[in-house]
Amino acid sequence: MKKLLLFMSICIFGMPAVAQSTYTLDKNHARLSFSAFHLGISHIEGNFKLFNASFIFSKEDFSDARIEMTAEVKSINTEVEMRDNDLKSPKWFDAEKYPALTFKSISFNKISGKDYKLKGIITIHGVTKPIEFDVIYNGKGQNPISKKYSYGFSISGKLNRNDFGIGGEPLASGVGNEIELKSNIEFPIN
Repeated sequence: MKKLLLFMSICIFGMPAVAQSTYTLDKNHARLSFSAFHLGISHIEGNFKLFNASFIFSKEDFSDARIEMTAEVKSINTEVEMRDNDLKSPKWFDAEKYPALTFKSISFNKISGKDYKLKGIITIHGVTKPIEFDVIYNGKGQNPISKKYSYGFSISGKLNRNDFGIGGEPLASGVGNEIELKSNIEFPIN
């Protein structure tokens, strides 16, 4: 009888809504990376070792999703200690004065298939600007060890570091203005 009532309610009212849930980043299966053009001939890559994110939604198509991210500037890592210390200095990020980068979503819209557009505001170096990311929903998979399922996403976008007052001119620093951002993340389902 319960199955019949559920079937009838789905037919009449449509698919039931997913209960709103908050998912926290699986830090063991996530990376927040950046890349900058150096001397006009190559890209230097780095990442933030310490960051966290949350993913909140109640609709199966993620149309009401809210995403927030925070990264600790002092955790910047390009695998060159001298460069990392320079990036943390007042000359670039000024990690003492501006210890965190933050992102808060405004919208998360499906474009087609597994492609989404994520819009929000990002705060870096005390400056807040709108930003847009391309997102690929990689699907839902089960971890063979924990037996828990996770949602997986690949995120990419670009920003101009001058918009945030970071670093000097490219000719003086050797670093291009355009910074590519990439993240691969998993959110375990509780």
